[in-house]
Amino acid sequence: MEQFTPDQKKDLKVLVDFVRIFCAARHEGQSAFHIPTELSGMFRTGVALCPDCAALLDYSLLKRRNCPLDPKPSCKHCRIHCYSKEHRTQIRQIMAFSGRRMIMRGRLDYLWHYFF
Repeated sequence: MEQFTPDQKKDLKVLVDFVRIFCAARHEGQSAFHIPTELSGMFRTGVALCPDCAALLDYSLLKRRNCPLDPKPSCKHCRIHCYSKEHRTQIRQIMAFSGRRMIMRGRLDYLWHYFF
């Protein structure tokens, strides 16, 4: 299995943060989710997600690892949509919910990511 590149790690950290915020706000009864070891150093604590969010994040990690585009554009500007329609809808909901919440909490770096 290939290692994640630095750009992939950056993208995946953002994605894990978004999914973690969404899951904590919307779902109860979270359990521990084990992220790949090459990403584990990015998080001080474990990532607690419900089974549905954990499955979506697993799917996202797989798709990001196998992305043929280099450099990868943001998904909304991508000419190849590798997610299925169902997963793409779920990710859009998560990004919209978590992005607004992060910006309201003062994470202006995500505002840059949101627009570009």
